Amino acid sequence: MLKITHHNIGFILFITLLISNCTTKYFISPKPPEEIKVERIPLAGPVASRYSEISGLAWYNDYLILLPQYPSRFESDYDGKLFAIHKDTIISYLNGKADSTITPIEIDFVAPGLSDQINGYEGFEAIAFFDNKIFMTIESSPNNMLGYLISGEIQSDLSTITLNTDKITEIQPQASINNATDETMLVTSDKVVTIYEGNGKNVNPFPIAHVFDHNLNLLETISFPNIEYRITDATDFDVANYFWVINYFYPGDENAYNPSIDSISIVYGKGATHSKYTTVERLLKLKYSESGITLVQEAPIQLELINDNNARNWEGIVRLDDIGFLLATDKYPETILGFVRR
Repeated sequence: MLKITHHNIGFILFITLLISNCTTKYFISPKPPEEIKVERIPLAGPVASRYSEISGLAWYNDYLILLPQYPSRFESDYDGKLFAIHKDTIISYLNGKADSTITPIEIDFVAPGLSDQINGYEGFEAIAFFDNKIFMTIESSPNNMLGYLISGEIQSDLSTITLNTDKITEIQPQASINNATDETMLVTSDKVVTIYEGNGKNVNPFPIAHVFDHNLNLLETISFPNIEYRITDATDFDVANYFWVINYFYPGDENAYNPSIDSISIVYGKGATHSKYTTVERLLKLKYSESGITLVQEAPIQLELINDNNARNWEGIVRLDDIGFLLATDKYPETILGFVRR
């Protein structure tokens, strides 16, 4: 037993302070973080089919644009269809003042000869707008995976979207992961930033984001943080250059993404369903600067899971004003347009 004297009281105070600091820094509350339930917005019309495979969302003025991975699956006089929903229609539904289902507007899609130009074409993965200019990424697998960046114009009356198929820029993948290319995109007044899907430590130790000008010329690459699992889409920047991304993990992708320790869940804990299942469905806040993209030290938004057999492959996200986010899945487990309230 230590006898307290004036000679060792200073040492005891030092140890007490050290323990206190360590506890403050590393202690994780035993109370699990709250998870947010996704509110479903029912869709009608062709896009409601699970085979529409929604792969991206973006705002064009006050219209939510839904990007199918394969626009050509929808009958058109041109090369397929994209879809749109006015913001007021969505808000009216969420406020209980609209019909029970929403039928999106159909937009003719014009991309002459595009699929013939790209060996191993596997459809579109991301979409973004600046004024009437549209940017999209494409995925292909001629032998190994390969991404592309393309641009075009949208008519202000939403009648057509026309791509310029005379210029397509390659985006090299950063790892040997099947079905993974640059699936996330952000646009500024003069730049286009694309983000690769796999950024975990074991598959991509030094991830980067590609930065292009609006003419699709590669300007530079900037650093991107190691984040386990998949990054599948992002919101626009806010006024301070913050944005949110979808961070998703399906248990069947264990071998492909070979995840390392998930430092995010260690720091912030897991909600009730995330503690129960292997699936990860969450939103992360990041910040963009010209020197690189960083992960913000803020708790993720964890979505309340269904179960591991019904993991929702969220591939589209936008902010809905300051009240939350709109999310969309591809065909797994089906086409879902959802709202996450903040």
